[in-house]
Amino acid sequence: MNEQTHHSRNRSPVYYLLPIATIPLVTLLLFPLRGDLSTTTVALIFLLPVLINTTYWGLVPGILTALAAFLAYNYFFLQPYYTFIVHESQDIVALVIFLVVAILISQLVGQAKKNLAESMKRERELTHLYELSLALTGVNNVKEIASVIAAQALEMFQASMVRVRVYPIFGEAEHLVQAPSPDPVPEGSPKLSSALVTARGGLGEIQIWRGDGVDGASQERILRTFASQGALAIERAALVESETRAKVLEESDRLKTALLSSVSHELRSPLATIKAAITSLLNDQVGWEEKARKDLLTAVDEETDLLNRLVGNLLDMSRIETGALRPDRQWNILSEIVDGVAGRMHRMLKDHELKIDIPEDIPLVPVDYVQMEQVFTNLLSNSAKYAPKGSTIGLTAEMARSDSDLSAGELLVQVTNEGPQITPLNLERIFDKFSRLTEAEKVSSTGLGLSICKGIIEAHGGRIWAENRERGIAFKFTLPLTLDGIQPPVIETEEP
Repeated sequence: MNEQTHHSRNRSPVYYLLPIATIPLVTLLLFPLRGDLSTTTVALIFLLPVLINTTYWGLVPGILTALAAFLAYNYFFLQPYYTFIVHESQDIVALVIFLVVAILISQLVGQAKKNLAESMKRERELTHLYELSLALTGVNNVKEIASVIAAQALEMFQASMVRVRVYPIFGEAEHLVQAPSPDPVPEGSPKLSSALVTARGGLGEIQIWRGDGVDGASQERILRTFASQGALAIERAALVESETRAKVLEESDRLKTALLSSVSHELRSPLATIKAAITSLLNDQVGWEEKARKDLLTAVDEETDLLNRLVGNLLDMSRIETGALRPDRQWNILSEIVDGVAGRMHRMLKDHELKIDIPEDIPLVPVDYVQMEQVFTNLLSNSAKYAPKGSTIGLTAEMARSDSDLSAGELLVQVTNEGPQITPLNLERIFDKFSRLTEAEKVSSTGLGLSICKGIIEAHGGRIWAENRERGIAFKFTLPLTLDGIQPPVIETEEP
């Protein structure tokens, strides 16, 4: 059934009578002038309502108007009047030409109007398809794509409701999107439906209730196009999500492998030392002197501290990654934190010369005492591992100078060593997880220490970086000297 026939069956008789009524009106206007106008002029005037009615009402009303004009022209304006009998041959020719021209005009104008309506309809369809394609661009979530399809179909088909169902893809749950909202329950079965199908098979279905925006001949075709574009977008999004999950799993597996390798390597040395010391102490055949016994127990104590630091690093990294690291910032004396760390690490630092330079006029710093101990421990441990024996490790602190790039309310802390310099590329990556300054087989390390330092310093509102020196490298970090906008309190000193 074509569009014209479909609409013709649904129109009332008034639709056809109104155009025909223009002919009696034109006849009444021309009748008083019948003696002054030629038949040719009258025929041309009668063509005007034919042209107008065809343009405004369509092809069928135009043809009916042409027939009515033909009869009125013959009955009232061709002699003998008031009869359909024609005596003059030229009048017969004029009547035939008038009828042919009137019908041709109706046909041409009607066809032009139909072509224009068809073009406008195609333009609307292409506009909606373009809007659908544009709306789907950049959307990589299956549920969002289903929502876009439902909203566009609701507007395109002027439907009362559109439902888009997407079947489980690559292990995902089924998605059901309904427009305008999921609240109303659709009445009856859908007027239109189309499957979302690609080369991989069926991905879902589009269902439309009472769609009046597109004529019946085009509804199925437009809906199939909608479904085709939607299915391709859904398949693309599903593949992107699947690829992302695969990359996440691959990266997770890589990190897990690196972590297990690093931790097992890091645990082996202190466990071996502890095992050897305990085994020796338990040997009843050896009479240990008090000094030797104390040395073995000290080794066990320090290696246990090393294991404790390793576990602490792992827990700290876990808290940093989950955003659970919240420093309890209190006013503390920086030199006390550094001295405490240096005292506990004397065995690790015994092969190096540690020089600490923290001026007495350094104000109190608002830091988490335990977390800052972790930062200094990791930085000094890193320096001790990579710097050659007998070299100097330095630790300094100073207020930010006005000629530097630092803010006036910041404290600059440096930990320097005489270890091997780092390439510019590695300077940028040195604070990444499992990053090492040299070959893994030469130094026992999990590669988490510097990453944890970065997380703690940034949680305090500072920043940390590394620089190459003339001899060795320097780790620098800043700390703000205000706490909630409050300046550091003045340290009271007792007079001698």
